[in-house]
Amino acid sequence: QVQLVESGGGLVQAGGSLRLSCAASGRTFGSLVMGWFRQTPGQTPGKEREFVAAISRGGARTYYADSVKGRFTLSRDNAKNTVYLQMNSLKPEDTAVYYCAAGPRGSNYYTLNDYWGQGTQVTVSS
Repeated sequence: QVQLVESGGGLVQAGGSLRLSCAASGRTFGSLVMGWFRQTPGQTPGKEREFVAAISRGGARTYYADSVKGRFTLSRDNAKNTVYLQMNSLKPEDTAVYYCAAGPRGSNYYTLNDYWGQGTQVTVSS
C-alpha cells in the first residue's frame, strides 16, 4: 500500500506561483510513476479527474497537459520520496483540487489511478 500526502495549495492571484509537494510512503518511491491530476469546482462527481502532469520513475521523462505546458514543471527527489509541481503564471482556470497519484512500473502516465492522495485546493483569483 502507498500513502500520498499533498501540501502547498492555497490562494494566489492570477500570474502568481505555487509549489505543490507530494510525499509518498509505504513502497520504494523509485519504483513508482508519479503524477498530478485535478478536479474543478462543479465537475460531475465520478467524472475522471483531469490529467495535469506525470513523471517517470527515475525522473528523466515528464509529460504535461497542453493547458499547463510551459507554465508547470514536475520534478521528483527520490531521496526524499517527494514529487514537486511548480506552477507559474497561474490562471483562474487552474482553480481546482489537485490530487497526487502513483502507479507501478508500466502504468499509463495519463491515467494513473492505483494510489491517490487526499487532494489540496488551489484557488487562483482574477
